[in-house]
Amino acid sequence: MAYQRASTDDVESVIDDEHGGMWFLKEALDTDELGLTVMRLEPGSKGKPHDHSEDGQEEVYCVVEGEVVVDFDGETVTLGENEAVRIDPDQRRQIRNESDDLARLVLVGAPI
Repeated sequence: MAYQRASTDDVESVIDDEHGGMWFLKEALDTDELGLTVMRLEPGSKGKPHDHSEDGQEEVYCVVEGEVVVDFDGETVTLGENEAVRIDPDQRRQIRNESDDLARLVLVGAPI
């Protein structure tokens, strides 16, 4: 088959419902390199600080609803709806929802 279809209903969220939800779709889509994650972040919630220096994966975070703050080792970037940021593998990052509204994001990553 020349395509593969998947939904967040096909996989378990890797974060608790009280914080939102985070669904890794790479395996469900059977991709070789490209990772796709759908994230729902409740107000006041945050992702874990991390980088991808070990696996060399660059990432793009795209906000499709709401607003988030992304912390980069002392620098902060605010992203609103329809805004995206590309992140180098070795850059430490953390996503936070400081607003009063739900945020929804699509996260894409692949090794450089």
